[in-house]
Amino acid sequence: MGFALWMDDQVAWAQGVHEYRPMGVAVISVTDLFRPRDFRFGPAAPPRGASDYVGLFASLGEVNAHLARRRSQASPGNPRRARSPVPPWI
Repeated sequence: MGFALWMDDQVAWAQGVHEYRPMGVAVISVTDLFRPRDFRFGPAAPPRGASDYVGLFASLGEVNAHLARRRSQASPGNPRRARSPVPPWI
């Protein structure tokens, strides 16, 4: 298994391979976690050299742990703080 991860302030993309078979690409909010059913063929992930490329992970659990750590380290004054794309009044 292997997962490449890209992130910006609002969304995270992951491209996965499971037992040498491509899983496709998943796009989620940075406030969510990836699930195997999120992966689809069709949407293209950013190139690996893109500035928002985070790295390679050995499992989906490691990707989700990285997202959780990022959220816990975010502070209110930090411009890279994880924010929900949904306005709070909805």
